[in-house]
Amino acid sequence: MRDSVAAPEEAVEETAGRLLAERGLTIACAESCTGGLLTSRLTDIAGSSAYVRGAVVSYTNEVKAGVLGVRQETLDAHTAVSEPTAREMAENVRRLLQTDIGVSITGLAGPAGAPGQPVGLVYIGIAVPSGTRVTENRFAGSRKEIKWQASQRALEMVLHALFRWHC
Repeated sequence: MRDSVAAPEEAVEETAGRLLAERGLTIACAESCTGGLLTSRLTDIAGSSAYVRGAVVSYTNEVKAGVLGVRQETLDAHTAVSEPTAREMAENVRRLLQTDIGVSITGLAGPAGAPGQPVGLVYIGIAVPSGTRVTENRFAGSRKEIKWQASQRALEMVLHALFRWHC
């Protein structure tokens, strides 16, 4: 098993996909500000249907609450761009699509921020059977660059979960 590191020419989504497939694990994504970019990157890999179960692009609070089951109290108290929302998105997409790993991304890609929430503020959550971790990230650049950085960081967190949490 090539479980230690990625080959130099292997993209992070290829490494994540290879490890998911080798371990027989599944993944689901709940994306807001990335609009499905993370899922697109995962499904760019041939054979990804073996491990990608599905995704929800929850661009609005109505979808976050109505489809993903993020509690309205969470959205009201903390907003859509928050650690508690990212946590619920990751845990709920994992439960909803019955996967080993649930990934969430919620943030502000621009061009405008919100009061107390600058452009580039992105929360990323990873839910696995042993628990959930959420990171607060500050990315810079254009809207497209922020979306790419968020998807890249999410993939790195998936790898971290696969290596460190022994999913």
